[in-house]
Amino acid sequence: MFRKNIRCSLHILSLSTLLLTSLLPQVKADEIDDFLLEKMRTANIPGLQLAIVKDNRLIKKASYGLSNLQDQITVQNHTPFPIFSMTKAFTGVAIMQLAAENKLSVNDPISKHLDDLPKAWQPLTIRQLLSHTSGLPKILNGHWVDLISNGQPDPAWQEVLTLPMRYETNSRFEYNQTGYILLGKIIDKLSGQPFSNYIQKNQLAKLDMPITLAAGFAHTESIVPNQARPYVAGNQGKLKTVQITFDPFFRTAAGMSATATELANYAIALQQRKLLDEKYLKEMWSPTRLNSGQTAGFSNLENGYALGWQTIGREQHPAVSASGGDANSMVIYPKDNLTIIVLTNKLGSLPIFFIDEIAGFYYPEMKAENGWGLSQDLFKLFQGIKKQGFNQAITLADEMKVSAAFDVQEINLLGYRYVAKNELAKALEIFKLNVHLFPDNANAYDSLGETYAALGNKPEAIANYEKVLAFLPNNQHALKQLARLNQ
Repeated sequence: MFRKNIRCSLHILSLSTLLLTSLLPQVKADEIDDFLLEKMRTANIPGLQLAIVKDNRLIKKASYGLSNLQDQITVQNHTPFPIFSMTKAFTGVAIMQLAAENKLSVNDPISKHLDDLPKAWQPLTIRQLLSHTSGLPKILNGHWVDLISNGQPDPAWQEVLTLPMRYETNSRFEYNQTGYILLGKIIDKLSGQPFSNYIQKNQLAKLDMPITLAAGFAHTESIVPNQARPYVAGNQGKLKTVQITFDPFFRTAAGMSATATELANYAIALQQRKLLDEKYLKEMWSPTRLNSGQTAGFSNLENGYALGWQTIGREQHPAVSASGGDANSMVIYPKDNLTIIVLTNKLGSLPIFFIDEIAGFYYPEMKAENGWGLSQDLFKLFQGIKKQGFNQAITLADEMKVSAAFDVQEINLLGYRYVAKNELAKALEIFKLNVHLFPDNANAYDSLGETYAALGNKPEAIANYEKVLAFLPNNQHALKQLARLNQ
């Protein structure tokens, strides 16, 4: 039913896709549309906006579904979406523009630019604020974006100044909004104007971004014409409207609204060095290294954090990304000169985890079905399995096992890729492999038991759930499944 409604309300403006270079496979217009409509159906995403840039040309823009469920308003290409923490990418560009003006260096201690800071804060660098490695205390109380001190800005700021540091600076990555408030103060002081004005004047007004410029930093507190309404999953998956308030001093971290098409123009401008030259762009997109020498970020995918931007470090198709609200993502693949932007109005839809799949329509090796995203050793094993058959998985793994590094959770997730596609026979072989490699892992047996049950093999399902209980005697899921199977 949801898919039918989505198709009925589908508005795709200017869907004609420009011919790509001969190096790329030709993509039928409806292939990506069908992929995204299915994602919207399975993730219960009301509305979505897409833009794809290749070789600095907008080759596809499309809008799907509803921007406002209450009034049944369709998403159009001019519908602005709140972009939440994607705003941090614009802040990162603003800081680098000030660096290009010789007003600061990202390695400056913040005490060089701000007075009356706590002693522990003074040696922190602008880079550490931008990359969330400062160790600063948090000004949010952990519930959405509620400020400490009963949510009042001035008391919250005074309180956070008295709190201890959370960890040794640059020893780990921890998402922290306090640093972005300080960055706003630095931009205000060095530019001589509010940071919002500086970004609008030095970035948005220079490009073809009139909707983003007009929306300003009002987020959802003020009236933004045609703005998509944000939603979140409530009880039993039903959607409920979200109203998130960002205090103005907090809006270097989140507050802007934009369209996918205008963000595409922004990505093109960055790639063409219209906002920053090569030196500053490279520095902005280079991940900060911790004291250990490692990079760190939100996940195994976004495995580094640079200067307002996340980084996706890998040998093939490395990328940088800007995401917000777990609802919106812009991924730039600099070596491929490809940019994909997905905006949604459902918090938690996490498009960052399926944008590579969209890129896979142009670069087939990036398709999950071809093993994209797997670690090096599991990818090698997967290629062998694809060639020789899933029933050879254990044999092939044993040939590699002496030198290979496998992860039980990664193999489990690979198995569930096939469960999701209802290819249970293939999933079964992957889960059997996991049990073979990790015979002491209860979760591996649980997944294998679940798959045997789905295939109607009760004896094997029971045997594997009993293995779970051998490791975890009080595991409620296994107990319930065994009770059901034994009826």
